[in-house]
Amino acid sequence: MDEQLLARTFVELADNLVADFDLIDFLRLLTDRCVEVLGAGAAGVLLADRNGELRVMAASDEQVRLLELFQLQNDEGPCLECFHGNTVVTVPDLTGQAHRWPRFVRQARLRGFTGVQALPMRLRNEVVGALNLFSADPGVFGQATAPLGQALADVATISVLQQRSAARSTLLNEQLQTALNSRVLIEQAKGKLSERLDIDMEQAFTALRGYARAHNRPLSELARAFVDGTETLGPLPSS
Repeated sequence: MDEQLLARTFVELADNLVADFDLIDFLRLLTDRCVEVLGAGAAGVLLADRNGELRVMAASDEQVRLLELFQLQNDEGPCLECFHGNTVVTVPDLTGQAHRWPRFVRQARLRGFTGVQALPMRLRNEVVGALNLFSADPGVFGQATAPLGQALADVATISVLQQRSAARSTLLNEQLQTALNSRVLIEQAKGKLSERLDIDMEQAFTALRGYARAHNRPLSELARAFVDGTETLGPLPSS
């Protein structure tokens, strides 16, 4: 494990404890760092909206985003069990788990994933979502990997809740609703950019995020402007 990268990751996550941080970009950073630090093949984040319904908020790649959506649409999978049970769900090898989550296991294997570890995003007894790690190789996840993954999930949860606010629950609801609205805009912008440049959705997101960072623009604000046509976007960075 790269200890310098691990230390930098915690600093990056804590550095987002500001009033106007971009939640969508922050959660994507979390998934990317989980892949790099924890050795996961991919990672995703589910958060609950104001009605307690889970939504896909970030994914390190398109295959994971689709798999997370599949879990929600079919109300089946380890990530849902993690959230509703407020417990770590570790499955090093999905082989033999078809009786537990028949549809999820089939979809996960079709998308190249054989192991999963789902970690609750919680502060004390308040669970706001789940950080989900996926592996293409069985045996990557075990009880030894859970503490570090949970530590990253806990730090991210504190950022999401913005603990310094007295009205924590109200703020969380407002943040998540705003983020959900932003997520829709970002998906629309990805689709528009993908069609315009004839690239896939993951490449479109990378280009969009790179442009936002290069021009010091909030990702959701840029997405809105691009979708409504007030921003045409200049030359796009590749990463």
